[in-house]
Amino acid sequence: MPTISISPKWKKSLIRWLEDNRGIVVVFFCLPASFIFNLILTFRNWVVRKIHSAPEQHYLRVRDIQAQVLQWEKDGGANKKLLCTARPNWLSLSLTFFKKDQCHQVPIPLYNILELNEADLTVRVEPMVTVGEITKYLIPKGYTLAITLEIADATLGGLAMGTGMTTYSHKIGLYQEAIKSYEIVLGDGSLVTATRTNEYSDLYHALPWSHGSLGFLTALELQIVPVKQYIHLKYIPLKGQKNYCDKIREASGALDKNAKVADFVEATIYSKDEGVLLLGNFADRPPVTEWNKINYISNWYKPWFYKHVETFLTVGESDEYIPLRDYLLRHNRAIFWVVEDMIPFGNHPLFRLLFGWLLPPKPAFLKFTTTPGIRAMTFTKQVFQDIVLPMNQLEDQINISEDLFDTYPILVYPCRVYDHGEHMGQLRKPRPEQMVPGTNYGMFNDLGVYGVPGPVKRKERFDAVDAMRKMEKFTRDVGGYPFLYADIFMSQKEFEEMFDLTLYERVRTKYHANGAFPHLYEKVRPEIDVFAIGKEYIDPL
Repeated sequence: MPTISISPKWKKSLIRWLEDNRGIVVVFFCLPASFIFNLILTFRNWVVRKIHSAPEQHYLRVRDIQAQVLQWEKDGGANKKLLCTARPNWLSLSLTFFKKDQCHQVPIPLYNILELNEADLTVRVEPMVTVGEITKYLIPKGYTLAITLEIADATLGGLAMGTGMTTYSHKIGLYQEAIKSYEIVLGDGSLVTATRTNEYSDLYHALPWSHGSLGFLTALELQIVPVKQYIHLKYIPLKGQKNYCDKIREASGALDKNAKVADFVEATIYSKDEGVLLLGNFADRPPVTEWNKINYISNWYKPWFYKHVETFLTVGESDEYIPLRDYLLRHNRAIFWVVEDMIPFGNHPLFRLLFGWLLPPKPAFLKFTTTPGIRAMTFTKQVFQDIVLPMNQLEDQINISEDLFDTYPILVYPCRVYDHGEHMGQLRKPRPEQMVPGTNYGMFNDLGVYGVPGPVKRKERFDAVDAMRKMEKFTRDVGGYPFLYADIFMSQKEFEEMFDLTLYERVRTKYHANGAFPHLYEKVRPEIDVFAIGKEYIDPL
């Protein structure tokens, strides 16, 4: 059969056309297809839950996972293939495509909320429960997770094996600080529960950031907090980089451990010289005289949240009341601001009114339809990074982000990083100058950089690999860490300089992960040759 080849010139022309008309392609193909895809996926999950619905049958499901691991071991490691979950890559929010076809895949059909313990303020869940599902379950009962990601499709197990933070993290810390226990099937088929203080405490401290490389997660016990019906949110526009950086540090409690801080603190930076600080507190329904301040921001016809926030740069300081679930998932519709690069006219009132109900495009669908060619091309023309960095160098973070990527807005979430001594896991202790005086934690922040870099938009030369490696070096130098769902560009040596794998390696040996599960670096590094592909796409079209 003859093959059809596309000349480099035509290939570049096609890519240019797709980039210039991306909004049309997304609206008339991706959104409807994503909507249908979501209906099918929702039905599939409903069927799975019906089949595996009874929480009391949890251990029957877990025993089946154990049996599969034991059978794999009996069969000689299934011809020496390492273990991984059978969950398709496209269902994960990770940007990478781990080569699961080279592993022995074990289904993990664990989708249920198992128990709410109001006395201990915990909820026990299976790992495939999503943020969207747990918020629907908890909020009517008067609770929410202590750490709740803003994307509804994120799974609680995925966050536990990776990491996460939210605008409550200046009080709690990273996602792992709110995990009471992990239930894990190990590489020898045994089932253990790891807590901070039991005999498996070393495993407990090594599991965060491990990305499924130490065992199969089968259940989690998570901290919850009592809530009120609304968030009273104040929008404070700020001019001048030093001014807004100082205000963010002050508002998060980074300067004074006794400072009175809001329940939720975040900032959106719109340029080097201006941003908006958001301070939220749990609140009851406002009095009738203030009902005009209630804003259901998640309604399909409403402006995207970050665009709404931007208006306060002009309007000035203001406040409103947002229903709790609307606030917690405020960035879901526009996937922060990534959808704008897909649909440049997506925030137009007419588009929102007619098509806003189709948003957001399903992340799973976008991954499902990502061919190797698209994957190779897109990673060089966009940036999607969340990076944990010390807040005392917030100005430096913003400056280097602008120098390397030239893209705004930038997200800033303050977050405690605790000094747990010998129990730090993969993270290193905060440095003395990063500590909040009189405490056992440093105040860090998530720097969220998402979108198409300025040079790409201007069709100028952009070396994605060089830019990301410079960002990673800055991150290593200041004692920070990138979230590992995104592409990394480090060698294994550089990776081990950034992360402390001493405990991790010891735990891998002790709990039978060596020879059973892929190593962390192999699990999270890009499945493509980023250096070769980066050179191919370095020149403007």
